[in-house]
Amino acid sequence: MLHELLRLKITDSDVLVPVDVIAGLLVLWALVVRPWSLSRFLVRIAAMGVGAVVGLGLVWWFGDVQDAFGVAFTPITRMWVAFAVAAVALLVTVAVQGGWGRRVIALTAAAAVVLAAGLGVNVDFGFYKDIQQALVTNPYPYKDLPVLATGPTTRPALDPSGWHAPAGMPAKGEAISVRIPATVSHFHARKAVVWLPPAARTAHPPTLPVIVALSGQPGEPSDLFQTGDMGRFLDRYAAAHDGLAPIVVSPDQLGAPNRNPMCVDSRRLGRSETYVMTDTVDWIRKHLPVAAAPSGWAVAGFSEGATCAMQFSSEFPDVFGSALAISSEPAPLTGSAANSIKVAFDGSAAKYRAAAPAALMAAHGHYVDHLTVFGVGQDDAPYRRSTAMLDAAARKVGITTEVIVSPGSAHDWNTVRYVLAHGLPTVIAHLGLPASGAL
Repeated sequence: MLHELLRLKITDSDVLVPVDVIAGLLVLWALVVRPWSLSRFLVRIAAMGVGAVVGLGLVWWFGDVQDAFGVAFTPITRMWVAFAVAAVALLVTVAVQGGWGRRVIALTAAAAVVLAAGLGVNVDFGFYKDIQQALVTNPYPYKDLPVLATGPTTRPALDPSGWHAPAGMPAKGEAISVRIPATVSHFHARKAVVWLPPAARTAHPPTLPVIVALSGQPGEPSDLFQTGDMGRFLDRYAAAHDGLAPIVVSPDQLGAPNRNPMCVDSRRLGRSETYVMTDTVDWIRKHLPVAAAPSGWAVAGFSEGATCAMQFSSEFPDVFGSALAISSEPAPLTGSAANSIKVAFDGSAAKYRAAAPAALMAAHGHYVDHLTVFGVGQDDAPYRRSTAMLDAAARKVGITTEVIVSPGSAHDWNTVRYVLAHGLPTVIAHLGLPASGAL
């Protein structure tokens, strides 16, 4: 019973419609609850109107003016916030008017509207699919992967045309949690997630490409699998190609959900860049059957993770030959640019400007056999601008690019899933595996 409740799909109409209807009926009940009078009714209506205006004002101030969340909220999210604050205003009004029965009704109505609003915003952002996903951030079993017997330079690259799935190969890939030691960086990282395609789960796995995948902020290493469905997309690819697919490693470049070290090394925020580019890269080469050449390596990410992906692929083309950046910012950012300069760049604006992906690309010069796939939501105006700027900068230095626009979505996980489905095939083909249609 509990398991079924945890797996209840909170994005389905079977859940959303009843919650919305109940919330609406409770609000109507709270508006006309006895003893009824026109004056009380008008006061409650006015309170809800004021609450709605306050809710819209809060979204405008914190979202548009302060940019506290790093995203531009959609009209749907603004509507739900307005409804929620209006319901709270109704609760306060009824509480002041008195009567315990009326107060209980108003409290129930407010709770129902807040629940409906939370579910509505969740659907708009495309985040949690069920209750378990909201409660368990990393459901994948922990495993210790042994050091491989052969070094990274002695493993021949896979020729897909010569691969045949062995008997007994698993039908699907497997996601596991691993601990990647911060040997050099001493960065306080959480457990990483590794996705192994069916071919990598055989007794004698072939040498495969690898994708280093980075979550957004706030975020968890499991987000691209839990919410972004990355494993499901790659399972589809593997099923069509005899179990072949890239290995995916999702390390923790943040250190905590609400931290943002910006994928740089700094005294105050830690050595996030070294953790990814030294500790994680070395661990992958020692523990996973991956090729050594950059033609077999890609880096991908969403939002803050996309900015990191652009930083790493721009600065380290000797490691990454491909990138998939979904809603990347034009530069590493935590709060304002002034704050970013202060906390991570020793107060040096010059160092901050030099760390921007466009500056890194310009400093490197011409790239050879380098691919970047950009993705962005159609309704995400700020990130469409940054994507266009980065795309132009990349093409200027010889990088092959593709821009994927997710229809009708914004800075949310609906965009992530659309871009992964349509962008991963291009990246996988550039990594040396067979080309494929949308996943």
